[in-house]
Amino acid sequence: MGMIMITIRRELGKDAAAREALLDLGYGAVRFSKVSHRLREGRLPAAGLAFVACDHGRLIGTVRLWDVAAGDSRPALLLGPLTVHPNHRHRGVGSALIRHALAAAARLGHRAVMLVGDAAYYERFGFTTEKTNSLWLPGRYDAHRFLTLELSPGALDGASGLVRATGRRLPVQAKPAPTVQSLPQAA
Repeated sequence: MGMIMITIRRELGKDAAAREALLDLGYGAVRFSKVSHRLREGRLPAAGLAFVACDHGRLIGTVRLWDVAAGDSRPALLLGPLTVHPNHRHRGVGSALIRHALAAAARLGHRAVMLVGDAAYYERFGFTTEKTNSLWLPGRYDAHRFLTLELSPGALDGASGLVRATGRRLPVQAKPAPTVQSLPQAA
């Protein structure tokens, strides 16, 4: 495989179609049935926390973080979905996206991040199930895949209850005004 030159930057509005196509490629329609999708549905990503990886300008990876409340209304973030184009996997792109996103979240003062994912993959970034025993998600999920990372030690100490979405809602799309067809004028 050839050398890649990745750039990680904030996601832009113009990236939406390429991001959705990449997510479709990575997850397919099943992504809309995942419990974490319920926490993202109808919401905008957390301010300043949506990133893409590009190789020579072509979008090859994406990750976003979302505002949630951990049980007792404790602010936290939900990471996901993360995906990398199949031609660029196993080259460190996903790891670079996660490290970039976590560093940005810490700089912005966020204290904790949650996700539903492969523990063997995410433990290298510090995610564990240690603080999830008293928290639960809105739907079915494997408890061993519900992971947290404290960006500030103790941020989730004693947190218990349902994790719920708190982020900004997507703007409501205005419906176009009905059009009136002109009737032929009588002569």
